[in-house]
Amino acid sequence: MVEAAQRTAPSGAALDLDAVSSGYGAVSIVKGVSLAVGAGEIVALLGKNGMGKTTLLKTILGMVALRGGRITIAGQGLSGLSPAKLVALGVGYAPQEQPLFQDLSIRDNLRLAVPSDRHLPEALERLFGHFSFLKDRLAQRAGTLSGGEQKMLILGRALMLRPRLLLIDEISEGVQPSMVERLRAVLLAERASGLSMLVVEQHVAFALGLADRYAVLKLGEIVDSGSAKAPDAQARVIDHLAV
Repeated sequence: MVEAAQRTAPSGAALDLDAVSSGYGAVSIVKGVSLAVGAGEIVALLGKNGMGKTTLLKTILGMVALRGGRITIAGQGLSGLSPAKLVALGVGYAPQEQPLFQDLSIRDNLRLAVPSDRHLPEALERLFGHFSFLKDRLAQRAGTLSGGEQKMLILGRALMLRPRLLLIDEISEGVQPSMVERLRAVLLAERASGLSMLVVEQHVAFALGLADRYAVLKLGEIVDSGSAKAPDAQARVIDHLAV
């Protein structure tokens, strides 16, 4: 039953994982995960710390070697693709750890998201539509932003790439409720424009309120999945996280 639910996705999947396995050294972390994200769909991947969620994202990105299975993005297999080719395929990443240059300005951090400075003004204007507070603070050092503001900067930088598939790792962690709602509104607006997302989360209400479907990862394996809008979805996920 779970396997069938995992593999259910609209045709023309933006991301398709087929029995994906990976790990570090002699330790297996991700164990035969099959999961798909349809075009313009948001899938939430939930689980406690240490269950393999971030490792799965890094396996998709090629940061952790694939040991088994197949990863396909927009119909193209990812074996051996460089990060630059992943970006060219339209893959964006908003990581959990703070990937900001703390002593550089907000503007200089955002410049990293565009291929040249001539693309920067247009990309910034698009970003300000989501996070207007950044417009008057471009000269401010990124490290002086609050934790929630830094999360917005990380997400905004990923969105400036105009990805077709966005991988997001714990974007709501440590963020106050009003900012969590702002992040949710931004991601739903991007989904409306066709962006597909795989969202790793522990914040159950945020994840299910955002996603179309969910999957629960436990000890490297998917143990449950289904519609995020199902009446029992939150109770089922919380039961898994409580064990």
